[in-house]
Amino acid sequence: MAVQIRKLDSTAPDFKNTLDALLAFEAETDDAIETAVAHILRDVKARGDAAVLEYTNKFDRIPNGGAKSMAEFDIGQAELDQALAALPEAQRAALQVAADRVRVFHERQKDASTGFTFTEPDGTVLGQRVTPLDRVGIYVPGGKAAYPSSVLMNAIPAHVAGVKEIIMVVPTPDGVKNQMVLAAAAIAGVTRVITIGGAQAVGALAYGTETIQPVDKIVGPGNAYVAAAKRRVFGVVGIDMIAGPSEILVLCDGTTDPDWVAMDLFSQAEHDELAQAILLCPDADYIAKVEQSIHKLLPTMPRKDTITTSMTDRGALIKVRDMDEACEIASSIAAEHLEISALDPMQWADKIRHAGAMFLGRFSSESLGDYCCGPNHVLPTSRTARFSSPLGVYDFQKRSSIIQVSEAGAQTLGKVAATLAYGEGLQAHARSAELRLDPTQLQNLPQAS
Repeated sequence: MAVQIRKLDSTAPDFKNTLDALLAFEAETDDAIETAVAHILRDVKARGDAAVLEYTNKFDRIPNGGAKSMAEFDIGQAELDQALAALPEAQRAALQVAADRVRVFHERQKDASTGFTFTEPDGTVLGQRVTPLDRVGIYVPGGKAAYPSSVLMNAIPAHVAGVKEIIMVVPTPDGVKNQMVLAAAAIAGVTRVITIGGAQAVGALAYGTETIQPVDKIVGPGNAYVAAAKRRVFGVVGIDMIAGPSEILVLCDGTTDPDWVAMDLFSQAEHDELAQAILLCPDADYIAKVEQSIHKLLPTMPRKDTITTSMTDRGALIKVRDMDEACEIASSIAAEHLEISALDPMQWADKIRHAGAMFLGRFSSESLGDYCCGPNHVLPTSRTARFSSPLGVYDFQKRSSIIQVSEAGAQTLGKVAATLAYGEGLQAHARSAELRLDPTQLQNLPQAS
């Protein structure tokens, strides 16, 4: 099947409506999945380990008649270290370089969020205290979709934040363990690895079982069952996000090798058929060259069928009036990954309001950010970059307000609070503040009815 990527022009009368329709994505709620997930979560909450054991044996096809106890799903530190040591040298070195860069970047986030206090003239102390979550759960896909990079990106920020217990769950269909995933866990500071997955793993992390303590937050990607389970347990625990399909938006001034841009579009389109790859450019001749590169390079891609469907159904090459308009459209799209492939990328980056991550200059391919640049690759999708941010240290911290009112401060604040409380009809609030007042300060306050 040949790719039939649509070509749009921002000057066309129906451009906005066409673009809006192209961008529209609403994850379909599969009633069968929702029903199955609800049943599994109720079962895990009620029966704990027994339910997790039963579902894991069933869905992951655990060999030799299945596991007999939850203990068989635990992977100890020695096995993680062994997986790391046994990797080919090139893989081990690459994993370590990536982990070091991710850690260095996220350490800077921690340094910028240590809290504060200040003292007012009357001696009242106000501030904010930042503390890590106690325990987090990290979901890592298993089987064919095994991503050691996801281990690094989810676990290292939690480790840097100071989370004491990082519990990683990863399914092992047919009992197959991905050694790079285990090696990444050894490098990233994961404290416990359990080979379970699916909705039952999310339920175990959220509610706790006889052998798994409940966590405070669950992060990490998964299939439709995992996403449905995360959505249902939100409120019992925190979650990172409900991720949509991968996205890349390339904003190009026509100076980059068109083969490079075509391959960058492929880098996200190969994820799945619903991924989205879009080019914005003011040069029609250059757009034609990129289209030629797409047709030339696509047959060389092992995942060409997935790329073809993705780019045919949800991709676009868009001719814009100029780079200023490209920036305006890019901000409206609010893509997960935005490449500004131009001679002076910072000039245009300053005009972008919304993007999950910006890759500036023709050498900054999005794929580098996925693996080893340092900034997190867990990014907002489906236009949620308008109001949300990449995963980071701050996602594994919470903030507590510090309020230490002095005796002198209570005389001023107490009168203000009491007046407002009486206005709201909350007499106990008012009286609580008034009891701290000097008797001489009680005059001219409203009286309890």
